[in-house]
Amino acid sequence: MAATLIPHCDTLIFDIGDVLYTWSPNTPTPISPQTLKSILSSPTWALYECGKLTEEECYERAASEHSTDATNVARAFEHARESLLPNTELLSFIERLKQESQGKLRVFAMSNISQPDFEALVAKKSVDWTIFDHVFTSAAAGMRKPDLCFYRYVSDRVGCNPATTAFIDDKAENVLSARSLGMHGLVYHQLEDARTTLRSLVGDPIQRGRCFLESQRGGHNSVTETGLVVEENFTQLLLLEATGDRQLVNLKGMSECGKMNFFHGKPLLTTAEFPYDLDTTSLAMTILQPDREVVDAVLEEMLEYRNEDGIILTYFDISRARMDPVVCVNVLTLFCSHNRGAELAPTRNWVFDVLKHKAYLDGTRYYKTPEAFLYFLTRLLLAAKSDDFASYIRPVLEDRLRERIGAPGDALSLAMRVIACARMGVKNTVDLQRLLSLQREDGSWGPGEMCKYGSSGINIGNFGLSTALAIQAIEMLD
Repeated sequence: MAATLIPHCDTLIFDIGDVLYTWSPNTPTPISPQTLKSILSSPTWALYECGKLTEEECYERAASEHSTDATNVARAFEHARESLLPNTELLSFIERLKQESQGKLRVFAMSNISQPDFEALVAKKSVDWTIFDHVFTSAAAGMRKPDLCFYRYVSDRVGCNPATTAFIDDKAENVLSARSLGMHGLVYHQLEDARTTLRSLVGDPIQRGRCFLESQRGGHNSVTETGLVVEENFTQLLLLEATGDRQLVNLKGMSECGKMNFFHGKPLLTTAEFPYDLDTTSLAMTILQPDREVVDAVLEEMLEYRNEDGIILTYFDISRARMDPVVCVNVLTLFCSHNRGAELAPTRNWVFDVLKHKAYLDGTRYYKTPEAFLYFLTRLLLAAKSDDFASYIRPVLEDRLRERIGAPGDALSLAMRVIACARMGVKNTVDLQRLLSLQREDGSWGPGEMCKYGSSGINIGNFGLSTALAIQAIEMLD
């Protein structure tokens, strides 16, 4: 399935004007910018770009049509040529892409440009034109964009497959024509956006993501939305579960009693003394799998932390009687993995009610997104296969997942949604496509919002976790 979702382009076709070259906005000309623009969009100029008028004939016609002197038109375009500046950053990036592809990537230029104007560009020697496998001009072809015949002419000459070809132009109408022939089209606006998109089109997203994870080995710390680094165990455990690589994470071991604290180091933005919590501890026990004696002792202690409704609480501290359905799900996962889910019947019933009535849509006390609840719930079902709970909750969960397909979300939310859908057998290529488009130039996906502080609501995310889950999501649909 992923083969049709991930383009892996092997051919790039770039426009020249306002993409590879830019005009200086402060160039003085004998005629007004409005008149210059009008000439450039006139039928006369189109004939000139297709080689059907000489330079002199074009300037004389343009002068007559715009009530000016041909000498002024000639001088205006001479000044314009002199003001042209190469987009050196984009050109360098293209060269890097070719080098990194080890000969697999072909790059072409395709432009509406007259022969005299193109010769003037080449004479400037400001660009190493050898980075292009060929340059197609409207003057040489006798046709121009956005006419489909020009695109077909170029495609036939280079022998490219439209499905693996990307066309980059600053004009939407030109990109539309390319797309109508099956090419991937990119309307060029900003260099940074173009580089990100081109990386996604040319590179392997899984390989790029893994390279990012390796480059930050042991340093995938979480960050708050305000930019503070948070050394914590929870997302490190999830990163370990997603990758299976212990050396990739920065994880503090369990206490002698088997419990684990959310914070790896000194608590940040909260009380100086922060208690162990059932959420992180449950995650640690299902992932690290300590001795059964340790697990049993912790399970027995967890049963002491329930409210008057019999619902499991968040902390090993009765003075912090916090209740969160995602925490309940993770504790249930631990209990079910040891065939003790029935001991938390009230908690189990409440989790089902939260799902049934969509109480999670605005997030929970410690988790901002609906995807956190749904994602961890699919994880619970994997651990509760032999439990009756799994059989009656599954159809409702599948419906709720279908309802979320296409909903807004950051990279982490999309990755969790795709994974959750895949686990439940729900097809979700819509969100996978969106997820692929969010990969950054360095190979990572944005930090997302895995959890948050209960009191302040400050969100915590992690680039490494988002990237690892994005890779997992792509692989699950491969």
